[in-house]
Amino acid sequence: MTRISLHDKVFDKYISSREIITAVKNIAKHINNDMKNENLPVFLSILNGSFMFTSDLMKYIRFNCLLSFIKLSSYEGLSSRGEIRELIGLNLDLTGKTVIIIEDIVDTGVTMEYLANKLSEYKPKQLKVASMLFKPESCRNTVKPDYTGINVPDEFIVGYGLDYKGLGRNYPEIYKLVK
Repeated sequence: MTRISLHDKVFDKYISSREIITAVKNIAKHINNDMKNENLPVFLSILNGSFMFTSDLMKYIRFNCLLSFIKLSSYEGLSSRGEIRELIGLNLDLTGKTVIIIEDIVDTGVTMEYLANKLSEYKPKQLKVASMLFKPESCRNTVKPDYTGINVPDEFIVGYGLDYKGLGRNYPEIYKLVK
């Protein structure tokens, strides 16, 4: 599909599923190289948006690791509220472990900064961020992705886990809002 409608908005295809998988494989290659000497790194996937990215990424990780999920929210409709609501907490001991946060998109960076500060209380060895998408023009915080799939402009996008008011997460492609 080249165009989809979600609620009252229309979106055009922006990034194909083929481009997405290529980006995922590239991220996995870098993580595999960087983590080859680490003892049981922890992948911490941020729900709901990163579920597709996490599933695809884990298919290409070539070392033993732990995987857990946490649910955070900072969006409402088309824009970030700028505040984080922790919805589902962490259930692993992170002390002395390398933690790789898996995020669908780093936009303003508010969520990543909040999470990095929160996770530092658990005394991990190091924190890394793997983000499928990154909006460098929008990011206003110090925590930026260590691994990025695709840089995107400051436009509202859906698909591949990203939603608009709960819809659009299921599409294997990424769509951008038609102005």
